[in-house]
Amino acid sequence: MEITIRKRTLGTIPLLEVVPRKKRNDLLPLIVYYHGWQSSKELNLTQARYLAQQGFRVLLPDAMNHGARKQPVSKIPSLTFWQSIQTNLFEFGFIIDYFRKIGFVDDVIGVGGTSMGGITTCALLTHHPEIKAAACVMGSPKLLAYQERIVEHAAKLKRYLPQDYYDLLNWIPNYDLSLRPETLQGRPLFIWHGKQDQIVPYQHVADFAEEQKNLSNIYFTDEDEVHLVKTNTMREVTSFFVHELM
Repeated sequence: MEITIRKRTLGTIPLLEVVPRKKRNDLLPLIVYYHGWQSSKELNLTQARYLAQQGFRVLLPDAMNHGARKQPVSKIPSLTFWQSIQTNLFEFGFIIDYFRKIGFVDDVIGVGGTSMGGITTCALLTHHPEIKAAACVMGSPKLLAYQERIVEHAAKLKRYLPQDYYDLLNWIPNYDLSLRPETLQGRPLFIWHGKQDQIVPYQHVADFAEEQKNLSNIYFTDEDEVHLVKTNTMREVTSFFVHELM
């Protein structure tokens, strides 16, 4: 199947639209797929092509401070990181609204992402019931636990943190899926994580899977890998979305 890649800018959001060429103007199931920290939308193109070949319209936005919107990383630990995620959360509805208005999406919406994009994905699930299925690759549903990891690391390195750090990030608990698992409401969530991941702790994800082991809609896969997405994982993500959304 021939795939076309269209560059769009929605307001200030640069994104790539990856779609089967002959169906580019049709109503198709839509997946928004988010990239990781210090990455860009282009690095998710292989995953997007796999999905588009199965008949999905895939949107790859650049997060704030990344890709075409790249800015220097703040010297204040995690400021740029959390700002990037929060902006993803602000912009998700704007993206969906635009594609609804031009008639390219109805009610079949999926979300996925790698690393920071996986964290974004889990956070979106807490507030967006219109998402029908989601895939978190090397990310985490435990935002607060990850926040604490950052604080501990900053303390070890004697890095500056504002005294009102937790107040400045007081939105995080409301978007922590591990604290609000009821918001899943039976929707399928695919999680993949490497056991040797040194960036986003494997244990956070394994603990979440254990805590929610009675939920049949969570599909947790782990492998003896580091913080790296390989082709087989991309194929697994594709198969998951085909099964759940097609």
